[in-house]
Amino acid sequence: MKAEFIEALEEIEKEKGISKELIFEALEAALISGYKKNFGSSQNVEVDVNKETGDVKLYAKKNVVEIVEDELLDISIEEAKKLDANYELEDIVRVEITPRNFGRIAAQTAKQVVMQKIKEAEREIVFDEFINRENEIITGIVQRASKNNILIDLGKTEGILAPSEQIQGEEYNQGDRIKSYILEVKKTTKGPQILLSRTHPGLVKRLFELEVPEIQEGIVDIYNISREAGSRTKIAVYSNDENVDPVGACVGFKGARVKAIVDELYGEKIDIITWDKDIKEFIQNSLSPAKVVKVEVDEKEKSALVVVPDYQLSLAIGKEGQNARLAAKLTNWKIDIKSESQYNSEIHSDEELIDNIEN
Repeated sequence: MKAEFIEALEEIEKEKGISKELIFEALEAALISGYKKNFGSSQNVEVDVNKETGDVKLYAKKNVVEIVEDELLDISIEEAKKLDANYELEDIVRVEITPRNFGRIAAQTAKQVVMQKIKEAEREIVFDEFINRENEIITGIVQRASKNNILIDLGKTEGILAPSEQIQGEEYNQGDRIKSYILEVKKTTKGPQILLSRTHPGLVKRLFELEVPEIQEGIVDIYNISREAGSRTKIAVYSNDENVDPVGACVGFKGARVKAIVDELYGEKIDIITWDKDIKEFIQNSLSPAKVVKVEVDEKEKSALVVVPDYQLSLAIGKEGQNARLAAKLTNWKIDIKSESQYNSEIHSDEELIDNIEN
């Protein structure tokens, strides 16, 4: 190892932020490994790397004993005192054993191991960076597909968009810039694994936080989000300032803010509704854009009966029940929707039944 090697380590430390001490530790371990591999020795070996010049010396550590049982591990007291008169029994003696051609063989082995250690250190740095970004939004570039997974270039590493986290019908073409939600960061033997999502409600939440200054400032808060990715989302918001309309803030001037989010989600419909502490009002709002005539609630069962005009029934329920389903998720209440004629018919039937019983 020459001075150029030390300079190279210093460059690595500057460019990659990897401690030179960490590399020296890896280097010493590599040299010991290289010696044992190439010289087949079971000696207790120690390496000394001069951190200024790069010179390497190899030592065998031997126990000072009266009777030598294993020449590789022991040295007699007489031989030890020839090296230094101060040695006593049970001391440890270092005897230089650097082979003539050790430098070339060991350096080759060391290079491989040191590079591996550098990779591990880089992976650790990436893991530390991303573990603190779980549940955040990140922009990346679509790289390629692998076994139905979409690999996203995140700069220092790649993220994985699994099939279950991809929006149905959405195309991911190489070079596309997309925003994703960091679902989970795992530590694996191959380095950090960044699991991304395009379907998680958290993606919508983070997009609104990016687009709406009032949310960033805490003037407007998001109460809850229910989402069927690629199709429709309902988001309930409320204002901490009576002078600020939470829905208007989220929609933006001429719909600019919500349009930016819809564009990012490739046309996913977004209903922005006002959260209300009065559950009847909140349930009524949650079924937007349908108009509601009446809401009856059962607090104990957390269930509600909602009455809508006959012509609004299909709108309230939504295609394949989507509007009602999203409203139930948003409010965390069971919602049963009936038209006015159905509701009146049932009341009329109940009244007749009561009359018959009384008569």
